[in-house]
Amino acid sequence: MVVSPLSSARFPVPLEWGAPPAPEAVPAARWLVGAIVREWGVPLPDDALRDLELCASEVIANALLHTGDRCAVTVLRRPGRLRVEVTDRCPALPQRERGVEETGGRGLLLVEVLAEAWGWYPQGDGKVVWFELPEQHEAPCPMHGWGTALGLAFSSPVAC
Repeated sequence: MVVSPLSSARFPVPLEWGAPPAPEAVPAARWLVGAIVREWGVPLPDDALRDLELCASEVIANALLHTGDRCAVTVLRRPGRLRVEVTDRCPALPQRERGVEETGGRGLLLVEVLAEAWGWYPQGDGKVVWFELPEQHEAPCPMHGWGTALGLAFSSPVAC
């Protein structure tokens, strides 16, 4: 019987699992990152959740493609932010720029645009590539009843 990280965690703790070195592992890992965040009840609008999943799939795909080996995926929740870390056994540094003639290799440019922060650090024989996104609290506009305001907390009605 395969045990999913979701079956054993019901509160925000770091979750880590291994992704096997196969192309079909990327969509499954991407889905699992999103499922963990939804299970934790992290306040993210749909577009931010899609950004999180896209960044996760790019970093996971890079680790699997460039190492041909398993990678470890860790999802962490810290006050006000989410962090995804992907650990692999390849010491080569992440490359975020490619030649204009190349058709691939621009995943880290997407991560740079979509994530609030990203980076890497050495670990053992390999490295950890990570990115972070802020939690986004939405509140309905109290005067008009339409739209949302990000990051606002209300104690009394205000004009929007």
